[in-house]
Amino acid sequence: MLFAGQHDNYGNADEIIGVMLNKRVSAMQVHRVTQAYGKEFSFAVQAERSLAPPLATEIVYAEMDGGMVLTREDKWKEVKVGRVFKSVDCVQENAKRGCILQSQYVAHLGSLEPFCKTMDELLDDYGGTYLKERLVFITDGAVWIHNWSKDMFPNAVHVLDYYHASEHLYDFVKLQFKDDPAGKMWGKQQEALLLDSKVEQVIKEINRLEAANMAAEKGKQDLIGYYTANITRMDYVRYKKIGAGLIGSGAIESAQRTVVQKRLKQSGQRWGIKGAQNVLNLRVVHMNGNWKKVIDCIKNAAVAANFKKAA
Repeated sequence: MLFAGQHDNYGNADEIIGVMLNKRVSAMQVHRVTQAYGKEFSFAVQAERSLAPPLATEIVYAEMDGGMVLTREDKWKEVKVGRVFKSVDCVQENAKRGCILQSQYVAHLGSLEPFCKTMDELLDDYGGTYLKERLVFITDGAVWIHNWSKDMFPNAVHVLDYYHASEHLYDFVKLQFKDDPAGKMWGKQQEALLLDSKVEQVIKEINRLEAANMAAEKGKQDLIGYYTANITRMDYVRYKKIGAGLIGSGAIESAQRTVVQKRLKQSGQRWGIKGAQNVLNLRVVHMNGNWKKVIDCIKNAAVAANFKKAA
């Protein structure tokens, strides 16, 4: 029931159990069991390292992101997700697609402090500050993520996701050039310069343009400000030579889909904050490959119940 309850909505979980075990349970039973045991797997469990410690030549990657879940109390509320993995587990399947064999996840519905504390403890368990430039953060430019990672791990490598950087560029291109083919060509030229770590030249090229309208002028100033603020995190030529050569945050965007959206953003779902976190706790345990901890928890509860009954 627990595995089915964290895997799919309670109604579908009931059906899965019926097919697999030829036994019927109600959706409410699955709900009660999932919520009761989900409380047992707090952030203390999420902060326990589930991957082997990195070898002397391995790079540890850390990515974080937020996504929204519909709740009863606060309407849309952010789920913060962290993903940690090692360069040795990054496999290139073909020219366009890669995969990560093993990862560790953290997920929290709510404020920054508990999430950041858990990520801090987890990364310290992997070597933390001692890794220095063998710890690589790839983020989308969110201020809270950059401030925390820079404060706690100043000697790590901090990368601005290249694809977010180029998306900002093309947002400006649309404002400035509309559908003009010359604009697309100009954008491609600047994108190539970004990939070649020539951010300062891109800023100069943007400055040379006379804004086509007020919206383009605002977009121009926003883009210059964005690149100027993040210029120290845009040395993509260097980053592609480190570890697995990652420069994008696709790993954490995938984590949002698999850890959170697959279970908590199904049609018509609306969550209590505690109930959502209980399900997230179980999903993280499962995704981290630690389901044995759930089985041990069930066994320990059964032993305690039998002892109480015998007494």
